[in-house]
Amino acid sequence: MTRPRQAGRPTRRRWLLRPRPGPPDHPFLRRGTHPGIDPVRRVQALSQGYRTASTLAEGLAGAGIVVCATGNLALREDDFSRLANGAYIASVTSSDDELELSALGGLYARTPVGDHITRYARTGHYFYILADGNAVNFLHGASVGAFILLVQAEILCALAQICAGALDPGMWEVSSEVRQRIARIWLRYFCEVA
Repeated sequence: MTRPRQAGRPTRRRWLLRPRPGPPDHPFLRRGTHPGIDPVRRVQALSQGYRTASTLAEGLAGAGIVVCATGNLALREDDFSRLANGAYIASVTSSDDELELSALGGLYARTPVGDHITRYARTGHYFYILADGNAVNFLHGASVGAFILLVQAEILCALAQICAGALDPGMWEVSSEVRQRIARIWLRYFCEVA
């Protein structure tokens, strides 16, 4: 596997990323804060170099990037006021599942500021929502259907490598060779291409 270009770990919990004091582990990777009430998840996050927060409010304080991946309304109306000015919020599930944006209509003015970036602002407070709160991982013409099997196959290959114990602690992605093998099998099965 090769190291990825972006920070973040797949999880069903929300991750709040902010720079750690001191130099990052890698120029492109920064550790963040993991809030949650599940003590096992908190210990796991600590063991992987993340700070933890016992409450969402504590986790939101000062976070520059908030990535929601709970599928269970991660940010409600009151939570948005706790965001730092200029914070970016992204979701990897449906906006209906993660963000209570409908409650912000009378509280914040919405202004598009770029492709897939909306600024929410009121006097003294502003933040940005990516992709209108919808999954940022499906922004550019992502297709589901049988294509999701490519992702699932990659996950299985990554798990096999992890279980084999061949990797040092850190963030990894499967190699180009593994992706090519998966793609060939997928094409043979779904498109009858040899």
